[in-house]
Amino acid sequence: MKIGTKIKNFKAEMSGKNDFNLADYKGQKIVIYFYPRDNTPGCTSEGEDFRDNFKLFKKKNTKIFGVSKDSLKSHESFKNKFNFPFELISDPDEKVCKIFDVIKEKSMYGKKYMGIERSTFLIDSDGKLLKEWRKVKVKGHAEDVLSSID
Repeated sequence: MKIGTKIKNFKAEMSGKNDFNLADYKGQKIVIYFYPRDNTPGCTSEGEDFRDNFKLFKKKNTKIFGVSKDSLKSHESFKNKFNFPFELISDPDEKVCKIFDVIKEKSMYGKKYMGIERSTFLIDSDGKLLKEWRKVKVKGHAEDVLSSID
């Protein structure tokens, strides 16, 4: 996906009361960040950083959504445990992950597997990709995303 490309509308299950539908957010900027798993140290820190900057994103008319392959039940628990003021999208079938091409070969303890590469995407109010971050390092990332929003 190239910068400036209009992202095709998609729907997905999400924590909270409603499902995610990209078209519902026309007129607002959106940050969609992909992370490997709920309740792991890096993913928790990343979520906390977006949480701690939530009001600043809101001032810039920007919605935040986290995405992983975890279940809605896991997402609700994770969100409540750390008081995330934004919703988490559940993508067990990797439908959303494939749209953003975030499933990559990873390695843990010498064993290779396919999993989510920590990535973030900024979508403008017309639904076009403004910026992307791949192979994200958590420390300072939320602030970096925030500073790139006009």
